[in-house]
Amino acid sequence: MIIENATPSASGQDATRPSPQPDPSPALLFDTINAYQRTAAIKAGIELDVFTAVADGPANAPTIANRCSASPRGIRILCDNLVVLGFLTKSGEHYALTMDSAVFLSRKSPAYAGGTLQFLLSDDLRGGFERLTESVRKGGTAQSAEGTIAPEHQVWISFARSMGPLMAPAAAGLADLIPLDQSRPSKVLDISASHGMWGIEFAKKNPRSHLVALDWATVLEVSLENARASGLEARFSTIAGSAFDVDLGTGYDVILVPNFLHHFNPADCVRFLKRAHAALRPGGTVAIVEFVPGSDRVTPPGPASFSIVMLATTPQGDAYTFAEYSDMLAQAGFAPPTQQSLPASMNVAVIAKSS
Repeated sequence: MIIENATPSASGQDATRPSPQPDPSPALLFDTINAYQRTAAIKAGIELDVFTAVADGPANAPTIANRCSASPRGIRILCDNLVVLGFLTKSGEHYALTMDSAVFLSRKSPAYAGGTLQFLLSDDLRGGFERLTESVRKGGTAQSAEGTIAPEHQVWISFARSMGPLMAPAAAGLADLIPLDQSRPSKVLDISASHGMWGIEFAKKNPRSHLVALDWATVLEVSLENARASGLEARFSTIAGSAFDVDLGTGYDVILVPNFLHHFNPADCVRFLKRAHAALRPGGTVAIVEFVPGSDRVTPPGPASFSIVMLATTPQGDAYTFAEYSDMLAQAGFAPPTQQSLPASMNVAVIAKSS
């Protein structure tokens, strides 16, 4: 009997033998358990304004310490750790920004994202993860009956104030994907508008459009601030309240649904999408912006990991697959959707036309 694959490999080993497996290691376990240390280090770097202190060029620990009103020893240890984490580089005794840190962590950058600490490390979000074991047993947040989807929840004010600059590139990309008829006035509804950037980028690209922002009244104050700053106040109006209950109006060319549906169960998503369908003009477009995992629910890592955020902070929210969104949209009367990537974002756009 001839065994075809039994010939020695180029290395002299039997090619039929399985490759040796690496020895078991606790490295992943301890890296995960100690992840709070990385969070604390980047938090300290942002709060001390280390990244702005070296924005104009490399500096040593005593210089950075002087600019940050901190101990040279403390700054040296913190900056070395930030080098290990990939937020700084080091040459000799001098520290400098990486490209990412220059864009997102220096206050001199228009895309500064350090303010997201207020939202991402808020008690409302971290508290959900402190009680994650209870949430797993329950199948939903253990914080309260409604978690972060409670009406007028204060966490969404900090979200609105901190996340806008990060969303602008993706919002501009979405506006490019959905051209509006420039020969006539158009209407755009921004659901859960928050900072308002998704709708604002549409209004910038389409000078004959009118933008309507829907959110809780206190959050809409931030939306209005950003609309004014963008010179859009004359083409901007608001609807305060729940997207499931208030009168949405009619005749919209586009309804934007950014990072909203993941807070709810599929039946509620369909219920909202039916309302959106009724509010669109014939042939109008709904654009859902979401973390969309693959059909295996474990890839890509970022969108796939978002489900656990919803488990910790909402009663029934989830990260839904493209197939699940397609089914929801079909139930609500929409044509089959397309999925489009967005610049500088883990979010994707799920875009569908009304029938």
